[in-house]
Amino acid sequence: MSDIKYPRVEVELVGQDGNAFAIMASVSKAMRRANVPQSEIDEYLKESTSGDYDNLLATAMRWVSVY
Repeated sequence: MSDIKYPRVEVELVGQDGNAFAIMASVSKAMRRANVPQSEIDEYLKESTSGDYDNLLATAMRWVSVY
């Protein structure tokens, strides 16, 4: 069993801009494309911004499949 909340939502971060806002935008966009409810996307964004850059990356990896 996967610990990823939305394992079918895939986001490529390797080779992408390491800017925190760009990462959050990529993950949010992928979640919207997968028809994840806006309330869940809002929760992801809240969790992402609740700490430092490492928290942002860890949060993305908990919510979606990152490669």
